[in-house]
Amino acid sequence: MGAIAVGVCGWTDPALVRSGWYPAGSRGAEGRLRYYAGRFPVVETDATYYALPSARNSELWAARTPPGFRFDVKAFSLLTGHPTRAAALPAELRPAFARGPRNPRDADPGLLDEVWTRFTGALEPLRSADRLGTLLFQFPPWYAPGARAEEFLEQCAKRTDGWPVAVEFRHPGWWRPEAADRTAALLSGLGMAAVAVDMTQTLPASVPPVTPVTAPGTAVVRFHGRSDAWGTGSKEDKYRHTYSTPELAEWLPRIRSMADRADTVHVLFNNCCGDAAIRAAETMQELLPEAVR
Repeated sequence: MGAIAVGVCGWTDPALVRSGWYPAGSRGAEGRLRYYAGRFPVVETDATYYALPSARNSELWAARTPPGFRFDVKAFSLLTGHPTRAAALPAELRPAFARGPRNPRDADPGLLDEVWTRFTGALEPLRSADRLGTLLFQFPPWYAPGARAEEFLEQCAKRTDGWPVAVEFRHPGWWRPEAADRTAALLSGLGMAAVAVDMTQTLPASVPPVTPVTAPGTAVVRFHGRSDAWGTGSKEDKYRHTYSTPELAEWLPRIRSMADRADTVHVLFNNCCGDAAIRAAETMQELLPEAVR
């Protein structure tokens, strides 16, 4: 059986900082990360989705965490076809971006190559220090299955060759029964790990809780909460959910099955309202005594 590592999606969320989980004396940037890394072996960072990262931050993250700790890094928005603010790009790249099409997926390939080069260059210190887990490519809800979407995914695979990539589809069509085998085969052929998700199953946009393992290295599960406001409410409404022990226990056989098929499984909680994600992660660690501490 592969290793299981439990953590949360973000250690700097203002609601988490305000919750009081971090003790006095551990609320600065360095103190928060060191405190978190003393309690969990993996974390996801989403700041890299909103702006290109810096090599200096990668160096600091590596220096402030122990050997064996891993960062799952969310890909920059332009790389996954999300709307992107020009201000999120370096000033010298903004003119090329401004001339681009309305759909980010049709952006100039040269611009995307340059963004990718800068993105990975900034993460190289993290990779060199053996702190990088996966790069999370989370595609938008309108990224539906089809030839055009598959072509874009193949372009992403070529650009990310040699890097560990996990893919989360927000459109449920990828994992409906009639498409699931094709989706798994596509990701497997591209060397990309499929991300399993937990979310409410009451909405048309609900992604089924399937758990394919499409790459032998690291598999990923992301718990988004089970709010019915998914896709319509504020961030707090969308992610507000306190996982019960029975809800988490539903996933134990699934996670263990994934661990039988992958070297490592990252179990990450994204119900980031107050300390709800932290508490769910703590409970999951108790339910999975074999999980890495």
